[in-house]
Amino acid sequence: MRVASYLVDGIPAWGMVTADGKGLVDATGLFPSLKAALAADGLAEVGRALAGQPASRSVADTVFLPVLPDPDKILCVGLNYDDHRQEGGHPEQAHPTFFVRFANANIGHRRPMVKPAISDMFDWEAELAVVIGKAGRHIPAGKAFEHIAGYAPYNDGSVRDWQRHTTQFTPGKNFVGTGGFGPWMSTPDEIADLQAVTVEARLNGTVMQHATVADMIFDIPSLIAYASTFTELVPGDVIATGTPGGVGSRRTPPVWMKPGDVIEIEIGGVGTLVNEVVAE
Repeated sequence: MRVASYLVDGIPAWGMVTADGKGLVDATGLFPSLKAALAADGLAEVGRALAGQPASRSVADTVFLPVLPDPDKILCVGLNYDDHRQEGGHPEQAHPTFFVRFANANIGHRRPMVKPAISDMFDWEAELAVVIGKAGRHIPAGKAFEHIAGYAPYNDGSVRDWQRHTTQFTPGKNFVGTGGFGPWMSTPDEIADLQAVTVEARLNGTVMQHATVADMIFDIPSLIAYASTFTELVPGDVIATGTPGGVGSRRTPPVWMKPGDVIEIEIGGVGTLVNEVVAE
């Protein structure tokens, strides 16, 4: 099952993606939002109710919102692929590096990705996002998958000079309209082998990053166990699980996103997020 959030006549809505990936069946009459459906453990009900229903709109004509427009929290993981850790010259870490993004930093599929006027150091980061479906605190790694509602592509767009003003990442990770999240969330049953899922970034059609989930330093259960120790995870929370090597800032010479560029983040078996870069 794949589900997406979008606008209908300017009003937030959500629905199920048809099997062919070309249409959407509206689910707003069942639950007001995807977050509400997750909180009520209602995705299975939605799937049964909408099975076989004709599309109410086409994907091609839809204005997408971030998969979760209103998450309680967005937790991002840094330095979670060894090639990315090494390209940045960072030492090995005993614990995962977490930072946060705010909801207004996110944009949906095909929406403009905004390069801030104050910086030309605008970089991409292809990531697999995990969406939490069941609340929990102190979740054991062995039970982590019970708390996952699904997976989505994420682009942790980063303003590198602002990220590096201090040791704290927050400013460079939260410029408005810099984080792509979409086009939709795929439930775990859509993925045959999570470890084999690919994480790829393409800039103007050129592959810039490519790895698999198996290449993560801290695996997804470990991230959920760690995060749920310091905070309560609730339905609709998002964990962006880190990016592989190949970011623009670590290339020689550096490669930065600029207005007119098209950045694609493909998560194998889940979907492809596409955004065009625009000037603020």
